[in-house]
Amino acid sequence: MDLSKAEWRKATRSLNNGGECVELAGAAAMVAVRDSKDPDGPVLLLTRATLRTAVQSAAETH
Repeated sequence: MDLSKAEWRKATRSLNNGGECVELAGAAAMVAVRDSKDPDGPVLLLTRATLRTAVQSAAETH
């Protein structure tokens, strides 16, 4: 999938100290997720439902 024109945005829960930063971009019926410190690195492509479940699961463990 070509993400060269994707509009990435930092997740609101990311820290501003340069540490744990996640960026998201809409990509057709998917959501692309990447580490903001490594914008040319790997990207996860998740359905919106899968991302929602992952975020909810992470919130329950904290």
